[in-house]
Amino acid sequence: MTQSTFCFRVAIAAQLILSTCVGSASAEPLTVNRFEKEIAAYEAADKIQPPAPGGILFTGASSIRLWKTLEQDFPGLPVFNRGFGGSQLSDSIYFIDRITLRYRPKMIVIQAGGNDLNVGKSPEDVLADFRTYVEKTRAALPDVKIIFLNIGPSPKRWEQREKQKQANRLVLEYINKGVSLYYADLWPDSIGPDGLPTPELYVEDQLHPSPAGFVMRTALLRPFLSGEKTTQN
Repeated sequence: MTQSTFCFRVAIAAQLILSTCVGSASAEPLTVNRFEKEIAAYEAADKIQPPAPGGILFTGASSIRLWKTLEQDFPGLPVFNRGFGGSQLSDSIYFIDRITLRYRPKMIVIQAGGNDLNVGKSPEDVLADFRTYVEKTRAALPDVKIIFLNIGPSPKRWEQREKQKQANRLVLEYINKGVSLYYADLWPDSIGPDGLPTPELYVEDQLHPSPAGFVMRTALLRPFLSGEKTTQN
């Protein structure tokens, strides 16, 4: 075998190995979802004390995860929290079997989409992912009520407000065409007389809700959870 023939065969073999590796990576992701530990922790807790079927699931990003007074705020209602901080709607879809469907809730409160916009996704992406979440949920739980707690304003992300409003509008239009879909609007009670987010509603990071912010959210959501609110929005 000549040296040139040997080199040619080595090059072909290397190319085949590379293409095989790339194919394997695309067929089976090599990285574990960044929220796997949080979801696994919920599953471990469920083995000790699982929520009863037919409850009210709160899920979504950190503003849900940080709602530590949920049961106190909605006494007598079967609420439980499965938020995971920093998540996007695509993460709620990725974990839908483990964080939504397995509980067979009668009602879901979901707040997500703000992190999506913050990493560069478009309002249309937010709508598409919310639609996917609804469709996948309804395929397994056709009678479940879904409340979208919209993308609220905050001092930290005030420059994103137009994209936030656009995403909210798109989701609201979709909800208005659906059945048992509801829209809870944070904006009216979050904006002060100066037209800016009220600072007292946020903790020091100026992004997440303060105790006063959760009081406001409780008042907003209580009519939906108690059945007093029967219209779409």
